[in-house]
Amino acid sequence: MASLHPHLPVAFQRLAWSNLVAQSAEQVSLAAAPLVAVFMLGASARETGLLQTAQTLPFLLLSIPLGVWADRRSRRTLMTVAEAVRAVAMLGVLLLIGMHTLSLPLLAALGFLGATGTVAYSVAAPALVPSLVSRAALAAANGRMELARSVAYSAGPALGGLLVGWIGAGWAYGCAAALSMLAVGLLAGLREPARTPAAARHFLLELRDGARFVLGDALLRPMLATAVFFNLGFFTLQSVYVPYAVHRLGLSASAVGMTLGAYGVGMVCGALAAPAIARRLMFGRVLTIGPTCGLIASLVMVATLLMPSFWLAALSFFLLGAGPILWTVGSTTLRQAITPSAMMGRVSAINSTATYGARPLGALLGATISGHYGMDACLVVAAAAFLVQALIIFVSSAARLTDIPAQSAVTC
Repeated sequence: MASLHPHLPVAFQRLAWSNLVAQSAEQVSLAAAPLVAVFMLGASARETGLLQTAQTLPFLLLSIPLGVWADRRSRRTLMTVAEAVRAVAMLGVLLLIGMHTLSLPLLAALGFLGATGTVAYSVAAPALVPSLVSRAALAAANGRMELARSVAYSAGPALGGLLVGWIGAGWAYGCAAALSMLAVGLLAGLREPARTPAAARHFLLELRDGARFVLGDALLRPMLATAVFFNLGFFTLQSVYVPYAVHRLGLSASAVGMTLGAYGVGMVCGALAAPAIARRLMFGRVLTIGPTCGLIASLVMVATLLMPSFWLAALSFFLLGAGPILWTVGSTTLRQAITPSAMMGRVSAINSTATYGARPLGALLGATISGHYGMDACLVVAAAAFLVQALIIFVSSAARLTDIPAQSAVTC
């Protein structure tokens, strides 16, 4: 991977490698959890939806406190501790499986703890990148980070499904714990540039400034709303997909892992195509590709209601990866470009709270809908959310940007 961007500094290369193994740890464990719930614990669609809620709830509850922490203290230290926490959670699941005492509430509780580590990493990493690379290299650096995430999303679910289906759930969680510990080692050796300590202020005042900046910006506001509805739709779908794939599409654990792995394959393809697409299209047009692909993907998944098919399910997840990866690179670059450095952690946290916080809401929505109306209704509701997010971005001023805008003059 290092040879793809030799101009990026060594400190960033270390961050990118840690990102690869940390994302891989997350994806292996996230893929294993619903499979363990369905095949080992006999969970229903409603129960897997509640499990997804527990595993995503930290994004809603903890993103903002951790974002303020990332602006006040060492971002590298926060990420290192985060990965250690995730490793402990995965080892806890491994131990309970070995003792034959794992239950759905314990799986959810340890999933919540592991996701707490994910939240800290996801808030701190985007805030750390601009301090490691030049402004001109931001797009390349974000592309590299997303390529690493794409590889993880491609290999992680497939690996998790294969480990659970062929060898056993314990191996999946042991693999996730080992990857998290490798990320800890990589982060421990990263040199973080010194920052001027921010003046001590009340937590709510710092949060207010960050929220005012995001909600008052004509570019960031529609980007935030688009991401919220994308995640609502995606996790309404995700909350019921495993039981839907097993009971309605007739897929095995390894086949389910392969369809989920198609998401990562799409991300890799999108990340590799991103530089060429960025050269040929205006910046704003690139931002519309992800929401469009998300809408098409949701309609393809709805089509499986009439034509149950492994290939249609895999195509849906491929499109969910291929297009939105361009959105992630573009939206992250836009946010980093216009946000003052001292506010980066809070802005990243507000973005994570709103977008990732929509994940437990989507999962809870999926659990509620499936409990009352069945899994089919969840697919239709997810498609409606994807339609809304596509409409928001297409009518926004962000879609008409010709290039990356300059940094805001707002002070912190």
